Amino acid sequence: MNREILLLAGTAASLGLIHTIIGPDHYLPFIVIGRARRWSLRKTLAVSFLAGLGHILSSVVLGFLGIGLGIAVTRLEKVESARGEVAAWLLIGFGLAYFLWGLRSAWKKHPHEHKHVHGADEPGHDHVHTHEGAHMHLHPAAAKTNVTPWVLFTIFVFGPCEPLIPLIMYPAARHSTAGVVLVTAAFGLTTIATMLVMIAAVSYGASLVNLGRLERYAHALAGAMILVSGLAVMLLGL
Repeated sequence: MNREILLLAGTAASLGLIHTIIGPDHYLPFIVIGRARRWSLRKTLAVSFLAGLGHILSSVVLGFLGIGLGIAVTRLEKVESARGEVAAWLLIGFGLAYFLWGLRSAWKKHPHEHKHVHGADEPGHDHVHTHEGAHMHLHPAAAKTNVTPWVLFTIFVFGPCEPLIPLIMYPAARHSTAGVVLVTAAFGLTTIATMLVMIAAVSYGASLVNLGRLERYAHALAGAMILVSGLAVMLLGL
């Protein structure tokens, strides 16, 4: 394997690191959702790993398809850009929907009093309760279903790895299969490893923070953070 391919693999690893750190959508949604839904760190990292793998593989498949069909890099980059816009809008929509659902959930958890009067000669009493769980019909099979990880996975699969496409084109043009595999692996492993390290570190720190009365707004806060990260990707191109 020649020196150019090794240098390209090192560049791919560096870009994977930078690409992940500056993109809040690579870690923030998993951190805030994991905290809000009280996932264990193991589950948060497992969901993050699968989403990151789908994120990488979707761009790899597109790159290989472009190589096989002889599509120019510029056209593939346009496709990746379009995918990026779709992913950003999906993240914004999911964040907004989760924020509104979180506010509704917080309202249901708000404790309030009702006075109960039993008779003219009997003293009444105050009854404190919340509306959480009121008028709910639980179905065991449905209750076990959690679509949130799948939503995050789908959004991440749509999310492109823009730096990867031009990187794999060079070894492909030189008909170096080993070069394509090495560059892809360097970028993908660095990206996923950086994601997991950041998510683990911040999730652990967040678990030590007691939100107090704001705890019932955890879902709304998570939705707001996801919404902000989506807007950052859309408006700042992160």
